[in-house]
Order: sequence, then structure tokens, then C-alpha cells
Amino acid sequence: MTRTKAVAWAGGASYLLVVGLLVGGAPRASGTVHGVGALLAVSLLVGVVRRMPLLALVMALFGSTAVVVGPPSSPSTVHEGLEASYQGQFLSYLAVDLVLGFIVATCTRRASIIAVAVSFAVQLLVIGLFAHGDNLTVNGVIALLAMAASCMAGLLSRERREHAAALRSQEVAEAVTAERLRIARELHDMVAHSIGIIAIQAGVGSRVIQTQPAQAREALCAIEATSRETLSGLRRTLVSLRQADRGATVSEQSPLAPSPGLADVERLAAATAGAGVRVDVRCSGEQRPVPADIDLSAYRIVQEALTNVVRHARTGRCRVAIDYGDEELSVEVVDDGCGAAENGLAHGFGLVGMRERVGLLHGHLSAGPRPEGGFRVAARLPLPAPVGVPVEAR
Repeated sequence: MTRTKAVAWAGGASYLLVVGLLVGGAPRASGTVHGVGALLAVSLLVGVVRRMPLLALVMALFGSTAVVVGPPSSPSTVHEGLEASYQGQFLSYLAVDLVLGFIVATCTRRASIIAVAVSFAVQLLVIGLFAHGDNLTVNGVIALLAMAASCMAGLLSRERREHAAALRSQEVAEAVTAERLRIARELHDMVAHSIGIIAIQAGVGSRVIQTQPAQAREALCAIEATSRETLSGLRRTLVSLRQADRGATVSEQSPLAPSPGLADVERLAAATAGAGVRVDVRCSGEQRPVPADIDLSAYRIVQEALTNVVRHARTGRCRVAIDYGDEELSVEVVDDGCGAAENGLAHGFGLVGMRERVGLLHGHLSAGPRPEGGFRVAARLPLPAPVGVPVEAR
């Protein structure tokens, strides 16, 4: 920081030194040369412009005005050449316009208005004093046009920057919303199924604890296993959220159990059978690993569909079909229960979560009652093209 400040002040001092050489140098060249020299010298104020733009504007105004009001080209310059000399020296005010555009683009509106007003007053005053006749009108119009162009460029730059900042804020907000929905889906799919199983097993255990202790013990064991699995899933979710913080400690980054997938459907079916619904799982196609997001989403869709069967279908069996196609993965859960007329699925978040999962993967979901009775949930999830497949030469 100190080094940058020193470089900025050195640039400012160099600018004033160059202006002094342009004004007091002997013999002097034409006014156009001095105007161009002052315009190029403003590059020395880059450091000052970035740190103190208003001070840079004052220095540029001082230097450009000094070049304009300095002595004419040489002692031998005749009176007829004075106006041409001054007209060329007015080019130095383009340096002021460059600094003014930067101020309009980066500083507050109040500071920009003050800078434009001061620059406008100084330039018109100097042009009015040192330009005569037709040159007065021409130089005044050119100065106004140059100042307007720099201000417009600064305004456009400000609008682009503000628009980019608004887009970044919108992207951050959308990312936060998407992450919140993802967490909500995960918690719903994980907890709803487990709580449904626990509630049913607890009801079974409470009814048979006196007459059938062995069956009650099995129900309690199922409750314990389901609870432990749910706690493990919750811990995995919460720790993954904490690991999103870059300051997470090494102990918090301990290895966790992998996320569930289609390989765990059989275990899910066994847990559902313990709740009183027998699940017939059928797989077709070439079983192979699929991307993790597709694997997890397919599992969650099956899990949520089985949860709805347990809670609403009033049936003792259902069927799960998993098809590994060449271009898509299809999962289907069908039951022969009471369908959607009495289950109130529209009032929950299960189907909403399924549709969100499928939509994020650019797939298709259909869910509704079957004509022959029962309910059907079917999802098709596109699979990425295999890598490294040889292409036949034509």
C-alpha cells in the first residue's frame, strides 16, 4: 500500500515537472505540440487518478491551463500566429476530459457533478479569454462536445459496472435459493421416509408388546436401525454444509459414508417391507455406474415414492422397476392401492421435490393414479454420452 502511494505521488510530481518543461522550455514549439505533450503527460497521473481522482482532476486542470496561458511559440512568433498557437494548445484539455470521464464512471454522483461543473467553468473561461473571433465559437463547441463525450463514456461504464454487480447479486441469490431447495429436498426425502417407517413400527410394537414380545422386539430393532441410518444421513448433510466454509478444521473433514444410490434400493425395500409393504424390485438393462447426481436423485425418487405408498396407498405391496437404458435411466414405482383420491399428495412436498430433482437433470417425471387402480410414479433421467467410444470412419 505504501509503495503504491509513493508511486502515485511520484507520477503526480513527474506530471507537474513535464508541464513546467512544456511551459518554460525555450525555444518553444508550436501550440499543437504542447497540447499533445500535455495530453500524453496525463498518463503520469494514473496512480493519482486511482487513489484521489478529484485531486488528479485539479492537477490536470492546472497543467492544461498552464500550457494554454503560457507564452506563445517563440519570440519571433508574429501576431497573426498567436490564435493558431492557442488553438493547438487547447488540445491539452482533452487530458482533463479523460480524468473527468473516470470520475463520472467511478465516483459518487455528487462528486461527478462538482467535477463537471468546475471543469466546464475553467475550460470555458480560458477559451473565452484566449480564443477570438470564429475560433472562440469553434473551440467552445469542441470543448463542450469533448466534455460531453467523456461524461457519456463514464456514464456507460458506470451503468455496465452496476449492471454487472446486479447480475452477480442475482446469481448469488439464485445459488443460495437453489442450495436451500436442495437441502430441503434432501432433508424431506431422508427424514419423511424414516419417520414414516418409525411411526408404523412403533404402532406395531405398542399393539403386540404384551401378546407377541418377539414381534415387538423386531419392531424396536427396526426403529433403532432406521433411527441410526437417519442420524447418519443428517450428520453427512450437516458436515457437508460446514465443509463449505473454507475455515473448516481438519477434524470436521473426516471421511463420511457415501451418499445413497441405486445400489441401496434393496436395503430400502427391506426397510419398507418391515413397515408392512412388500417391495418387488426389478432391474433391466446393463447395470453400470451412473453419475453421482443421477444416482442420488433416482434413489431419492424411489424412496419418496415408497414413503407415499407406506403412508397413503393402504396396500401391502408395490413394484419398483429400474431400467438402465443406453441414453436414459428410468425408474418406476407402481402400487395397487387407493390411488391419489384420498392420499392428499398434492398438499405435501414429496412430488414437488421429485419434479425439482428431475427438472435439474433435464429429465421427465410423470406421477398420477392408474386407470386400473393404484398410483404410478415414473421418472426418466438422461444419461451422459459414454466417453471414449470409437467413431467409425466414413
